[in-house]
This record gives sequence, C-alpha cells and structure tokens, in this order.
Amino acid sequence: MGNILMQYSIHIDETMVDLRHIPIVLLAFYGGSLPALIAMIFIMLGRLLFSVNGSSFAAVIYLLLSTFVSIWIANVNFSKRMKIFTTLTLANIILSVVFSFLLKDIKLLSHLLPSYWVISYLSGFFSFYMLEYLRKTQKLFNQYKIESFTDGLTGLNNVRRFNEILNSQWENLENKGEKLCLLYIDIDFFKKVNDTYGHKQGDIVLKELGHILKYTIRSFDIVSRNGGEEFTVLLLDCPLNRALEISERIRSSVENHVFPLSYGEKIPITVSIGVACTSDTANNSSTLVEMADKALYQAKRTGRNKVCVAPQSKSAVVKNCPENLNDKDTNRLVDPSYSSF
Repeated sequence: MGNILMQYSIHIDETMVDLRHIPIVLLAFYGGSLPALIAMIFIMLGRLLFSVNGSSFAAVIYLLLSTFVSIWIANVNFSKRMKIFTTLTLANIILSVVFSFLLKDIKLLSHLLPSYWVISYLSGFFSFYMLEYLRKTQKLFNQYKIESFTDGLTGLNNVRRFNEILNSQWENLENKGEKLCLLYIDIDFFKKVNDTYGHKQGDIVLKELGHILKYTIRSFDIVSRNGGEEFTVLLLDCPLNRALEISERIRSSVENHVFPLSYGEKIPITVSIGVACTSDTANNSSTLVEMADKALYQAKRTGRNKVCVAPQSKSAVVKNCPENLNDKDTNRLVDPSYSSF
C-alpha cells in the first residue's frame, strides 16, 4: 500500500509528497513492531527505486523516525483515539521538518504544509475507521458462524452441525471403507430433575454431562447436543464391539458421577443409549439416525440406564439391553431424599 501511494505522489522538484506513512502506522497498531519494520524496509526500497538522491535519503530518515514513533505510541497507555491523533501529529511534524530542509520556498511551504496536515489527518482517521469496521465485521461474522453450529449452553455441536458432519462422513464411507457408529443418548427422567430443582439447575446438569461425554469418547469422535436432554456421539472408523465398549463407558461414567448444583447439593443421574452402526439395514444417514433412535427407545422402554443396539441385519432385533437398573431404583434418582447420594 505504501508503494502504491508513492505512485500517486505529488512531485516537487526531487521531493515526493504522499501518505506512505499511513500503512506503517496501521501495522504498528494492529500488527506490532515487526510487521511495521518490515513494511518500512519495503517502502524504503520502493522509494529508492524512484531515485537515489538527497530527497530519497531524507525520505528514508523520515520513514525511520515515523516507524519508531508509531511503534512507541502504539505501546503507550493512551486511549485509541489519542494514540491515533498523537501518531499522526508526530508523523506530520517530522515530515514538516524534512520538507523545511528540502523545500526552500517559504510561500510554497505555507500552502503545502497546512493542506498536507489536513489530508494526513483525514486519511489516517478514515483508514483507522475502515480497519476497525472491517475487524469488527469479521469478528461478528466469525462469532455468528461459530454460534450457528454450536449449542449455546454446552458448547458442543448443535443439531445443524451434527447433520452436516454426519452427511459429510457418510459420503466418505465408501471411499475409506470404514465403519461409522452413532450413539443416541438421553438423560433418564430429566423432566423430574427440572421439576424438582428448576430449569437453571437442569442446565447445569446438561453442561456437566457435555463435559463427561467430551472426556469419555476418543479425541477424534464428535459429540453434539441435538436438543433438550438428547445428545449424540459419532464414532468415526469404529466397529460395533468398540462402539459398545465406549457406550458402556459413557453409561457407567454418568451413573458413577455426582452432578453438583449451584447451591452445593449433588444429584445422580443416568442415561439410556441407543447404538447404530453402518450395516445392510442402514443405507443412508437418515436411516442410521432412525435406527439409533429406535434403539434408544428400546433402552427407555425396557428399564433405562442401559445400552441397546439396533439390528445389524434385517432379520435381527434390537439386542444387548442389560437390566442395569429397575424402575424403582431409577425413580429414586430424582427424589430429594437421595440428593446427597
């Protein structure tokens, strides 16, 4: 940018009048000292390509002083506006001194310097304004992009991101020849937790469960909150027996964990898990989700706090639903008299 600005400079004898210092000032503020110094070197070289004379050496000195002043002011404890104003003012003072040595025509200087100061201030503040605007716009865009794929409560992937990842992984299955397994997880009797302790405490439980899921699965597996108390885990390149091991680890970790509430009380919860893996019964991603959901329903229907597996062939039935906890035991989990369990 500095070299481009020199292409449109005002030539007075051998002296070039332009705004080449503006990019250096911007870099000193937003990039730090090293980018500002690198830009200074390139602009110096660009100036020397135009001509090598007394004016060009004066320009090198001006760039040196302006760069170091910009770096110094950028690290001073001033407000942003004061930093911009002070930097531009000092750069204008340095340039005015340099012009006074190069241009001996007092009348020309009396017209040139005030105009240059005004243009320099306007250009500098406009450049800072535009850069701040672009940075804020980019920051908001990145924030909205993250929020559009992230569950606001747990920080996990939301259902939109889950569907995107699932469809993407499904397209790669044939090329990679890998197995894909889906765990559908639901908190048992979560409505009783909300009714007994309040929705705010229920949110704390959901966040805590999200942490447990993230640290129980493998590092490259994908965990999402699909809504309410329902979570999913995509197990990449995972055979069924390994998926069952991970599912049982999740189930037992949740069962053995006490969930602290905001006022110090602790409660236990359990989860039911439905497992579905790619097989001859799952010919698309929607079918895989449906199979996992049916397996979850089976786990709920047969007593909760267990893992059920969707059929791997058309003749099979939902299986692997061990009786881990009967209804009587499960009901007591949300009873206040057992809250310190």
